[in-house]
Amino acid sequence: MSPRPSVQASRVRAGRPFPLGATWDGLGVNFALYSRHATKVELCLFNERDREVERIVLPEYTDEIWHGYLPDARPGQRYGYRVHGPYAPDAGHRFNPNKLLLDPYARQIVGQLKWAPALFGYTIGHKDKDLSFDKRDSAPFMPRCAVVDPAFTWGRDQPPSVAWEDTVIYEAHVRGLSMLHPSVDERARGTFSALKHDGLLDHLKDLGATALELLPVHAHVDDQHLLQRGLRNYWGYNTLAFFAPEPRFLSTSTVAEFKQMVAAVHAAGLEVILDVVYNHTAEGNELGPTLSFKGIDNASYYRLADDPRYYVNDTGTGNTFDLTNAGALRMVMDSLRYWVQDMHVDGFRFDLATILGREREGFDPSGSFLDAVRQDPVLSQAKLIAEPWDIGPGGYQLGQFPPGWAEWNDKFRDNVRALWRGDGGQLPEFATRIMGSADLFNHKGRRPAASVNFVTAHDGFTLHDLVSYNDKHNEANGEEGRDGSDHNIAWNHGAEGPTDDAGITALRARQMRNLLASLLFSQGTPMLLAGDEFGRTQQGNNNAYCQDNALTWLDWDQAGSEQGALQIAFVRKALKLRRRYPQLRRGRFLDARDGGDGGSVEWLRSDGAAMGEADWNDPEARVLMLRMGGSDVDDGERRPEHETLLLVVNAGHAEVRFAVPSASDRHWRVLLATTAGQPPALDDDGGLTLPDRSMALLASRPVRGAP
Repeated sequence: MSPRPSVQASRVRAGRPFPLGATWDGLGVNFALYSRHATKVELCLFNERDREVERIVLPEYTDEIWHGYLPDARPGQRYGYRVHGPYAPDAGHRFNPNKLLLDPYARQIVGQLKWAPALFGYTIGHKDKDLSFDKRDSAPFMPRCAVVDPAFTWGRDQPPSVAWEDTVIYEAHVRGLSMLHPSVDERARGTFSALKHDGLLDHLKDLGATALELLPVHAHVDDQHLLQRGLRNYWGYNTLAFFAPEPRFLSTSTVAEFKQMVAAVHAAGLEVILDVVYNHTAEGNELGPTLSFKGIDNASYYRLADDPRYYVNDTGTGNTFDLTNAGALRMVMDSLRYWVQDMHVDGFRFDLATILGREREGFDPSGSFLDAVRQDPVLSQAKLIAEPWDIGPGGYQLGQFPPGWAEWNDKFRDNVRALWRGDGGQLPEFATRIMGSADLFNHKGRRPAASVNFVTAHDGFTLHDLVSYNDKHNEANGEEGRDGSDHNIAWNHGAEGPTDDAGITALRARQMRNLLASLLFSQGTPMLLAGDEFGRTQQGNNNAYCQDNALTWLDWDQAGSEQGALQIAFVRKALKLRRRYPQLRRGRFLDARDGGDGGSVEWLRSDGAAMGEADWNDPEARVLMLRMGGSDVDDGERRPEHETLLLVVNAGHAEVRFAVPSASDRHWRVLLATTAGQPPALDDDGGLTLPDRSMALLASRPVRGAP
């Protein structure tokens, strides 16, 4: 049983039920905690040596919120809660005042969780399992919450407010991006301070990225089974505190470091997008620890099964957050607004977002959370990206999110991979995918940018490994290869992993350029995985969630290698063309198969004739041309919107000569090709010959004075 500290010394007043959390007002600190079913709440204060020095019963209970005001408390005060109520797992209640609990609204977490049996509300090994009651004090093993001073001078910070059609996302991990960067101070590596470094920001800006999307930065827990194997939860999809940055990402003692990072990224013209995990918490199922929500109000925060002793597990992690409950929904909305308004974040990517829209009867595009976000004057203006699937019933909802949302498009990923692997019958879908996936998103006024196109992401093979391995190689994870997806649509091109074969190496490099060009020249919002621009490898590991080491850290020496530099230059050139030519990032859908928008888009065969139904239905067809017209007005200006673009694709296994559309009043030139060395030139008859597995982008403009 937890020992009680000395007699209460702090003055306490009634305070206010709002705002929730610990709020410093310049004179004292207001504490407010939501719990619908608690019978008493004790605020526990700790000194600098982490010794519990006081327990203060919150004196008031208003509208399901316990609250009190401490006029003598100051920023930096460490605290936690002990919450009293029924311990009745069969009824969904798991109150245990012997367990120190983190404030769901804590703005800062100090220290790390230390796994111990005392962290569990029940006695591990007891014959009654979670129906038993554990009286040991968990405080010695728990991190602490800390009161923060929100004051910060933002100066001239302004959100870049990049239009969706101009957005290029760069997905990265705080540690992975910076741990091996040679010009980042070693003391700052792996922290938010590293992301302020000019070397990193200049790389992203020069590359052409407009948004830095960070894997989870909320405070999270390392799974016990990973620590026992010398690993950790590197990706961070095990959140425990939704307002607090992960302590390991702070090189200083204050959360102002995160704000400084955001200001620096904004100053470089880049947006900050956070990958967030509001679908579950780190507390697991009925056999998991009691760290926060479970002990504060289990029945309100979690979605329970018909037998309330157990949890609905639509996430595969043991529990599911219940956004049909007003208190839980309010917490998520408050968290999102905090990161936008106080931390100046520009948007969010929502992990397993289908769960956020699942009501009792199933997924609903007008569910509680999705409607709340849509009408919110702050959040509706942020960039909102859904991962539109989970493992629950009706979990795959690609294209079904409401207006205002963008979605990860795995159909784009799978089709582009399959086409360049050489699979048959991919061409018709490829045409749909590179035109923005109208079949999925062209409804309710949604635009092509709603399709977040990607070929690789943190979960799965890197681009280099996609063309270097047929199978996953996850031995380092210690799970005997059972983890990670087997649906990789990968091709090693003749050798599994590293090879000295120059022909295979050259083909792999060309295939990486093909995949990148397909991504960057498609309608929609492109997302690059960090390091793919120079071909980083994870040695075939397609599930490196637990690898916080050189396997996942970007090797910046490779970026300076000859091949790495060439690939960076290719990506930079492709994104420069994307910015230059609005035809590559249209704000509206065009029905290319029907020559929509007055025939400004047209599909052609390699001989220059229009694609017919027989061509589209040919499972062996792997070549085509896409003509994207511009304005034919000759006003004497050399404007890119006046030019016609031609995307030439040869995904087949043999060299092909393409009859480029001829016109006496136009001059064609190759802008970029995925072939090595100098781009191929048109022959005297106006044809362009491309080797197997290659593509090119051409442009033509009206010749001034032509009839």
